[in-house]
Amino acid sequence: MMSQLKIEYPETLPDALQQTREEFEQEAKMAMAVKLFEMKRISSGLAAQLAGVDRVSFLLNLHRYGVAMIDLTEEELLSDLTNA
Repeated sequence: MMSQLKIEYPETLPDALQQTREEFEQEAKMAMAVKLFEMKRISSGLAAQLAGVDRVSFLLNLHRYGVAMIDLTEEELLSDLTNA
């Protein structure tokens, strides 16, 4: 079951961004999903579902928002290398 979030924005905002209403709303959903993923609040799978795209597409578009696909600390990376 899906819930719905309603966000009000000025009618002129999509035009100001040179986007259609649909393009703007899709980008807004993606931006929210990316931010929640970046904050480690949700998984990439849940973020993709929120954005309305498949997981691979979500991950491949993270660079557009300056977010790393994999965000490991140095300790986590060294641990992964040691256990590989």
